[in-house]
This record gives sequence, C-alpha cells and structure tokens, in this order.
Amino acid sequence: MTTTEPSATADPAATARPSLRDARQRFLSGDQLPGGVPEEVVAAWRRARFFGVPHDLAEPATDPVRPVESALLAAARPVLDRIVPALGAGRSLLVLTDERLRVLWTAGNVPGLGPCPVLSEQEVGNNSAALALRARRRSEVHGPEHFLDRWQDVSAVSVPVLAPDNGQVLGTLTVASRPCAARPPHPQAALAEAAAAAVETELRARAGRAERVLLDAYLRAARGKDRAVAALDGRNRLISDAAQELLTPEVLGALERTAVRARQAEVPVLREVAGEAGRSAEAGRAVVPEGAVVSEGSASVLPEGAVVPEGPEVMSDIGGFPELPDSAGCTARITPVRLDGSVIGVVAVLEPLKAPAPSTSGSPSPPVALAGSSVPWRHAVGRAVELARSREPLLLTGERGTGKSALARELLGPGDAQVADAAQDAGLDRALPAWQADRPLLLRHAERLTQPGVAALNSLLDTHPDAPLLITHTPGAPAGPCLQRLLDKLSARSVTLPPLRERSEDIRELLSALVPRPAPGQPPLTWTLDALRALERYPWPGNVTELAHVVRALAEHRRASGPVRRAELPDAVRDGPAARPLSPMEHAERAAILEALRRHGGNKARAAAALGIGRATLYRKLRGYRG
Repeated sequence: MTTTEPSATADPAATARPSLRDARQRFLSGDQLPGGVPEEVVAAWRRARFFGVPHDLAEPATDPVRPVESALLAAARPVLDRIVPALGAGRSLLVLTDERLRVLWTAGNVPGLGPCPVLSEQEVGNNSAALALRARRRSEVHGPEHFLDRWQDVSAVSVPVLAPDNGQVLGTLTVASRPCAARPPHPQAALAEAAAAAVETELRARAGRAERVLLDAYLRAARGKDRAVAALDGRNRLISDAAQELLTPEVLGALERTAVRARQAEVPVLREVAGEAGRSAEAGRAVVPEGAVVSEGSASVLPEGAVVPEGPEVMSDIGGFPELPDSAGCTARITPVRLDGSVIGVVAVLEPLKAPAPSTSGSPSPPVALAGSSVPWRHAVGRAVELARSREPLLLTGERGTGKSALARELLGPGDAQVADAAQDAGLDRALPAWQADRPLLLRHAERLTQPGVAALNSLLDTHPDAPLLITHTPGAPAGPCLQRLLDKLSARSVTLPPLRERSEDIRELLSALVPRPAPGQPPLTWTLDALRALERYPWPGNVTELAHVVRALAEHRRASGPVRRAELPDAVRDGPAARPLSPMEHAERAAILEALRRHGGNKARAAAALGIGRATLYRKLRGYRG
C-alpha cells in the first residue's frame, strides 16, 4: 500500500498541518500556543519535556539491537515474516515491541527513518506505540504530533497485542510510513490490526498446545497404580490422588518455584531432592483427580508424543533451584517437559521417605481441616488457633460467606458447645438463660443483635471475662454504641478472615473440598483450565458461600459429561466482573443482556431484537459495562 506526502490540494488535512508544525515550534521556543491545538497533543509534548527528552535527539546507533527473547517474539516471528512482503520496498516499517516498549523485531524500511531500540515516552516522547500501550487500543500519531525532530515526516499506527488468557498487554505492533492524512484511519491501519490479531491467534494456539503437552506428560508419568505425580508450569497444576497425600503447601510451593525457574532458565533438569524430616500432618489437597483430562475447552485424551526427555541428556544438575523444605516427608524426581526445544514445565514423581524423622520446622500447622493454603488464609487460621487455646472470648470478623462459622466450629471441636444465632434470637432471650458458664458458646451474626441482647452480652462479659465464648460478626451498617462497646472489648482478641478475592489461589483447593461425593459409578466433578481461570478471576462477592452454591448447582443439575466448561458457569462468573462498579440498574441490564446473548448463541442482532433494543444500543451498553 503506497503512502505519499499529501499536497495542499489533495489532502483536506494539509491545511491543519502547517498550523500544528507552527504550534510545535512555538511550544519548543516557549511562545504562546495558537488556538485549536488538540489538548492531548500538547499534553504529550509537555510529558516529553517533563521526561527531559531532547527534541533534536540524535539518530541512534545503526547496529541492530539484540532482541529480547520472549514468548511474544517466538509467536510473532513466523506471522510477521509472512506479512513483510506486503509492506512494499521503501514504503513502510513494521515494528514489534514488548510490554516495556523495547523493540524486539523490525522489518521493512522508510527513507530517513532509522532504527530505534525503545519507544517509551520517557526515551523518545510521543509516539503511537506508547499511546496504544497506555490506551489499550489502536492509536495513531502523525508528523508534527511527534515530539522528535526526526519524526516530523512520519505517520505511524500501533495496535496493542493482548495475552489470550488474561487480556494483559504483551506489547505493540506498529506500521510507520511517510506522512499521510493527519486523521484516522492510517492507510495501513487494517494491516496493523490484522497482524496483531494473527499474532494473538498464534499465542492462543501455542498456549493451548503447551497445556496439552503438559497434560500428556502428566498422563504418561501417572501410569501405574498409586503413582504420586505432579505436573506444574508455574500457572497450572495437575496432581494425582497419591501425590496429594505427600504435598503440603510448602512442598507444593517449592515445586512451583522449580517449575518457574526451569521455564526461565530453559535448561534440562533431573535431580533427587528430599526433605530431612517427617511428613507434615497437614496434607495438601489435589487440584485435579488422577487421570482427569483438563485442557483449554477440550476433554479429549491427547495423541501420543514424546514430551518427557529421558536419558543422559537430562541428567545435568539444576544448581540454584530450591530444595524441598525440611518438613517434607518425601523426595521429588524432577523432569522437564519441553515443547519446540523450550522448557514449558516440569513433572515431579514423589516418593515418601522410608524413615521420617520428627518435624523440625517452626510452629506446627494449625489443626484445622479447612481448605486453603494461601498466606492470608493460613495467617488468619493460625492466629485464630493460637487465640482459641485460652478459654477467653474470641471474635471472628469478615465479609459474609468467608467461613467464620465453619472456622468457629472447627476451633470448638466436637465437644458439647452451645450455638446461638442472633438472626433468630436477637435479644438472646433463649440462649443466655440456658447457657452454662463452663460450656463453650458460639454466637453467630452478632451484627443482628438488638440493644437488649448486646447489653446482656456486655454484662455477661463484665462478670465472666474469661467465658469460653466465640462470636462471629459481619461488618456492614454502622454499629450502635452498645455493639461498638462489645466490639472494642473484643478487639484485642479478634481475627479478620480474608475475602475469597484476596486468596483466589485457594479456589482450586476449595473446589476439591466443596464438590459433593459422586454417586456410585459416576466420575467426580472436574474442570477445564478455562473454567478454572474464570472461577479464579471472578471477585466472589458472596465469598466461599457463593462458590459452594455454584459447585452444588453444577453437581446436581448439569447434564453434560466430562470436565465443567466455562460455558456452563453462571453468566456473571463466565463473563467476568465489569471493569467499573455498576449501579443496581446497570447490574440488572447487564444480566439481561448476557442472558439474551447466551440464549441466542452470542448473536448480538438476535439478542438485541429479543430485548427490544437496537443493535447499536446493545453495543453501546456492553462497551459502557467494560468501563
């Protein structure tokens, strides 16, 4: 596609260009700017001046910059090599950058436009790549909109390249040419967008392929009765039933770090690592049952293929990788999983120690059988266990559904504890008269207490400060003076449980714990990786209680076989949270639109007709929900 310097008669925007050039010269000399200069252009010039970018920056060295090897570059190379012939000799320059705007790859050429190693605003001022990265959409910068002198006769269009799994910006793709009309679209905007889309498609294909290869490696290693095998790549886990008996959270964390280091180093690894002490009393839970097929939207068993190298070529040491913790009760044989010559993860075959020694770790794990190995959850549970050792009142606070009552029952144990619920007995008229001072009392929903109930409880604590009392409280409406006095009295012995959105790494463990036991002859409920990612990204305003309802509904009502797919999840979970807080009316509108789209297979025209609104209105509302 050809682009030429437009003439004053051929290009309607040419009349505006001299004024913009004049405005830039005035800006550089410190004179007052003329009216009509776009504010976003002036703001970009000001940022360049703030960053100390010289407008007459010299041409950088012509020596090619060594590309930063990355998954983006590996996926983009074959795609961009096919596009290069479309550029035309001496007409356009194609540039790929990473998320830090470092130039990874260039092709083509434009007379007078030399190479540039980095396109960040801090280094070269306003440009389309920096703008596209910040705005997360196609962006154009023409001629004098640039800050640098040497780009005054350059027009460029850039498109962000997004990660297929989480939508994060991985880099940008830019097409630069000689000047064109200073208004969108750039003549080669379609080429830039098509190239970026092709790179994203290749990334998606490679990501799915890597997961399938890791799954294949896991299935091969797990053959045999009761083999303890874990396959990890730093993001996904496949763990057999036998491995879950050996994997404590500490051991699992060490294996995760090994997988990440193996991917980063891309060196062969195979080594025996062992803890020196006995097996931990608290075993980690399996993420996926042994033999379960978990893939990106697919539940089929994969074809045969060599993925786990064996033999002397993988026997080199992995110096610097972490050992298993001393509290581990097993050894781990680590083998890399490769794809196209690169390490994508590891397979660990675990063996229990024959003569475990007593644990020499610090404090013992809390004797609480609740799912979760994240730092926030373990810290809260450990603190609650420590405070519950003494027979004094203990307050558990947190959002609704975070597990306060479940933790309280675990802390009280199987003894003869009395349970009172302020949601049903707000004045404690039935609970307190029947309570014996030496008998543990669990009071749920303290926020629902009426003033007489709070006053009676305050009086009880004044007369029995060491009462074996455990109280759960959900913050919300402002507390009255009596309830606030009670909360202040218990503040020194209180524990706040983290919401599920702050410990999303526990969701896979929670799924294993929440799934009902299947009927005889029925397979357990498993999940595709795409469904797991959706569950982990959803903010769960109802916390663990809401997750339990979703799991129970799927287990009781789904008719499909195989792992649960993302499409089977509730609309709000499947489509993810909105990018901004929505009003109650917007929540209702969004739910109705998503349900209509689901009923009509994603066809927006039919969904709009069913809702009685125009297709343009539906598009506008969807864009508004995304913020």
